[in-house]
Parts: sequence; C-alpha cells; structure tokens
Amino acid sequence: MVDYSRLHDPNAEYTMRELSAETMGATGERGGGRDVEITDVQTAMVDGNFPWTLVRIYTDAGVAGTGEAYWGAGVPELIERMKPFLIGENPLDIDRLYEHLIQKMSGEGSVEGVTVTAISGIEVALHDLAGKILDLPAYQLLGGKYRDEVRVYCDCHTEEEADPEACADEAERVVEELGYDALKFDLDVPSGHEKDRANRHLRPGEIRHKVDIVEAVTERVEDRADVAFDCHWTFSGGSAKRLAEKLEPYDVWWLEDPVPAENLEVQAEVTNSTTTPITVGENRYRVTELRRLIEDQAVDIVAPDLPKVGGMRETRKIADVANQYYVPVAMHNVASPIATVAAAHVGAAVPNSLAVEYHSYELGWWEDLVEEDVIVDGTIEVPEKPGLGVTLDLDTVEEHLVEGEELFDPV
Repeated sequence: MVDYSRLHDPNAEYTMRELSAETMGATGERGGGRDVEITDVQTAMVDGNFPWTLVRIYTDAGVAGTGEAYWGAGVPELIERMKPFLIGENPLDIDRLYEHLIQKMSGEGSVEGVTVTAISGIEVALHDLAGKILDLPAYQLLGGKYRDEVRVYCDCHTEEEADPEACADEAERVVEELGYDALKFDLDVPSGHEKDRANRHLRPGEIRHKVDIVEAVTERVEDRADVAFDCHWTFSGGSAKRLAEKLEPYDVWWLEDPVPAENLEVQAEVTNSTTTPITVGENRYRVTELRRLIEDQAVDIVAPDLPKVGGMRETRKIADVANQYYVPVAMHNVASPIATVAAAHVGAAVPNSLAVEYHSYELGWWEDLVEEDVIVDGTIEVPEKPGLGVTLDLDTVEEHLVEGEELFDPV
C-alpha cells in the first residue's frame, strides 16, 4: 500500500516515480497498475422492454468493463466503427477518449443522436473498467458521493390507461406492494374526446379527462408517494399551458415534456406560465444542448437520459450547470440494470439528484440480468465494489439476446 503520509512529511524523500511504482505494483507489470491497453470492444443487444445495447471493453490486463447505450437503430454498427479509435489506448483516459470519439465521429453527427448514444455506451464501460483497474467504485471517479442511496421512481402502466380509477388502483398497488414512494403515469392517453391529434390541440373534454387521472392518482396515494405525469411531447403550447394551469391545485411532482422538444422558446413560455413543475431533457444531447434549457430557465427539473445524453461524466456536467440554477436532476431511464446502476452512481455524486427512473417493473427478469440486487424498496444502494459494482449474469443475457446477436467473448 502507498504511504501517502510521506507526501506531507518535509523530511521524507518521496518522488512521483516512487509513488507511481508503488501504485503500479513492485514489478510495474500490466494488471498491477495503470499501464493498460484496450484490446477489443464488443456489443450484445438484449431483448428487454427496449432493445438494450450492452457494451464490453477488453484490455491486455485481463480486465473488462461493461456499459450500456440507449436503444437505437445503428448503435452497434457505430460502436464497431469506433473500435480503431480505441484499440491500443489507455482506458483510464476517459475524458480524452470521449473527446477523441466526438471528434473522430463528427462526420457521423456527434453533436446529437445515435452517435452520441453509441459513445455513451463506451463511456459507461470505461467508467466500469477504470474503477476495476483502480479498485474504486465509479462514483469515486466522479468526485465522491453525497448519499448512500438513490431514490427510484417507477414508471407505471395499466391495461386501461385511460381509466382514472385503474391508474389510481395501480398507483396504490405499486406503493403498497412494491415499496415505491415515487411514481409516474402517462397523460398522452386516449380520452374518447379526440378529433384530430395531429394539430396538438386539447379539447375541453380531453383536459377534463387528464385532470381526472391526476386527481384520482394523487388523492389515492396522498402523502405516501410523489407522482409525475408524462405527456411525451404531444401538445401545442397553448394546450400545454391550459393543461398545466388546470393541474395547479393538485400535488403534481412534475409534468413531463408537454410540448415538442425542438422549440426552446415555446418550452420556456410554457414553463414560466404555470406553478405546475415542468420537466424536460431526455430528447436533448450533451451539456451543450441541455445548458440552454437550464440557462433560459425553460425547465423546473432537468431529465437527461444517461446512456443517451453522452454518458456518466456528461450527465455530471449537466447536473453541475443545473445546480448553478438550483434545478434538480431526475434522470430519465429505460435501461437494463447496467445503465440504471450507472445513473445511480451519478445520482450519488451530485448534490441536486432527485431520482432515477425505473421503466421495467412489469418485466419479470429485469433484475436477473445481473447477479446483485439493484432496486430494493424503491431505492438503489450505491455499490461499493469497483467500477459499476454489478456483474452480468451471462446465462440470462444469452437467453434474452435479440435474434441474431452473439454473446460477448469471455474475459
């Protein structure tokens, strides 16, 4: 073990070369320290409630890291394109490799979209790998932690999405039986009053129906749970403002994505028109895009999707900007346990973390994808093991591979 106290002893001669030698091990061999090279990058797509793209990075030290990219057509192919930019590189240089990939893939559109998503999966795998090499949990690579547990909100569904009482019944069940104290329901559901959904206009009957859902759910759970409601970018600015105003008397945790994501001026207008908290962010990429939402005060709660937005450090950067404006972060998440735990590490490492989404409570084998318990009583206890701190169950991965996909090579 390195005697770091000698660094502060004026009578001790402790050179950086000595420090490096002790940190790398007596022999300086790879695997005992930081002289490591990437040898391969592989992907495997799992057929979950979304097609999760798992990423594995191999090294000459016999250590591998696992990450995950948000689902999207062409992501595995893009990761394959990036392999030449990674082979032979040191996986501990996470920031440099991230910027290297952004630059090298600029012709593929690395400002936003699936290219950023593909890079996100690599970046998460690098954090897992670096943590294993340095024997540190991933949150420590992000600056340490503010909390030991991260709150999880459960994205809920019913067979009768349009029935307010069915939604209330499911909310009560998820709180009482599954132990969550944070929920989300969809509001962009049929009401029976629609005439023309293409024009994004909400008729009075549609607004009344959505208010009925909110009223039924929030009054059923009362103080036992916070409840958010998702609109999936469906409504016009005027309709969104009318809906948000009608929801002001209720305990709405947030109203998510009420208008399309492209026009930030309209988004700011909607947000500033109501006391109903507005959440936006999953359809924006990198800190450069989400920064505008935050600085223009167009959002009350920001919701980046970690394996889509740019990865763990990019999400940390977004949280840092948000914190300057006293805006909390509620990470959107439809991922497998891999990216979900990655989000928990970031949620532990930033002061303004509100919650991480869980979108797979109806998928019976989600938790079987890794060997460890992930969500317990509506929270994630942040792992202390090196890297992400979870281990893929390769039998479960193989059982649920997308047709035509192959399992990773063994480590």
